[in-house]
Amino acid sequence: MKTLPHDHGQTFEHMPDQIPNPEDFQIVADLFKQMSDQSRIRIFWLLCHCEECVINISSLVEMSSPAVSHHLKQLKITGLIVSRREGKEVYYKAADTVQAQLLHRMIEQVIQISCPSSSPSHKEGK
Repeated sequence: MKTLPHDHGQTFEHMPDQIPNPEDFQIVADLFKQMSDQSRIRIFWLLCHCEECVINISSLVEMSSPAVSHHLKQLKITGLIVSRREGKEVYYKAADTVQAQLLHRMIEQVIQISCPSSSPSHKEGK
């Protein structure tokens, strides 16, 4: 049992054992750091719904290809997106991970939008 500096009448017998390591929190901090840029969030959200090349992503988000490439590199480093090469083209999409799926849902819930594939009746319920 851990004794805390202020005694408020609570006991924390197992609490210190349940607190994750600082490294675990760093993973979350790094993920949120990546999501601190609205353009990166838009690109990630888009890639949750399609697989596209840099040129098409650039057109969809109205950004230059070099800027999109920079954001894609950052998203790929954190494992939120994956890529595949087909001939000369490289296609990007959201990774099939728990973290990517949770982030996708969080984005949509925070800004109260629906996936493009959602039914019209679902969108009316906003």
